[in-house]
Amino acid sequence: MLAGLRGSITVGGTAAAIKLMKCVYQKQETALLLAKEKLNAELQMLKAQLHPHFLFNTLNNIYSLTQDVPGKASAMVMGLSQLLRYILYECNRPLVPLEKELKMAGDYLRLEAMRYDEKLDISLQFPNVSGYLIAPLMLLPFIENAFKHGASQMTEQPWISLGITMESGLFSMKLINGKPQEAETTTWGIGIENVRKRLALIYPEQHTLEISDLQEIYIVNLKIKLSHDRDQQKI
Repeated sequence: MLAGLRGSITVGGTAAAIKLMKCVYQKQETALLLAKEKLNAELQMLKAQLHPHFLFNTLNNIYSLTQDVPGKASAMVMGLSQLLRYILYECNRPLVPLEKELKMAGDYLRLEAMRYDEKLDISLQFPNVSGYLIAPLMLLPFIENAFKHGASQMTEQPWISLGITMESGLFSMKLINGKPQEAETTTWGIGIENVRKRLALIYPEQHTLEISDLQEIYIVNLKIKLSHDRDQQKI
């Protein structure tokens, strides 16, 4: 009788343990699914905040030029349409080709530079890359800030230097721009905060971001470990 009772307890305990483990596993799966859905929702929200910010700034620039230089304004409208096409049709994907993101960054720089009548000194160094993928619109907020807090505030010799390298999957961006000596310490806006959040969500422990607000210059150093499209195909 004791042996039978002991056996019943053992079988019952094993069944209970299996049921408990199954319950724990299901809860873990549910938690992971919710976390993934939360991540996607936050990224969509951040991207939705970024797009109008960029659009309104550029449209304001175009409007100011249409008052006296219609030809230049029309060129800016064409440039803006190309950028919006990229944002609307390419940036719905979680990752985009790095070469397209770099082209967008260069196009945006040239579009903004048209406002300065060749008075803006721009230095660009982009690598020839193919196959690497990056989350869309990671670079634009930094470039916007280079104009907003730097070039647009300088009455003499505004300048921006953007250097990008790609080595063994490590993307590196160094963005430097001048600023007025009397400029106050910058309070970064929603664009930079959005990038910080996106970097933390998409590239946890795979990126570094340093922003230096010095007496006469701003420096942004960004490094991201990027994936290759062949790696994505294996997943």
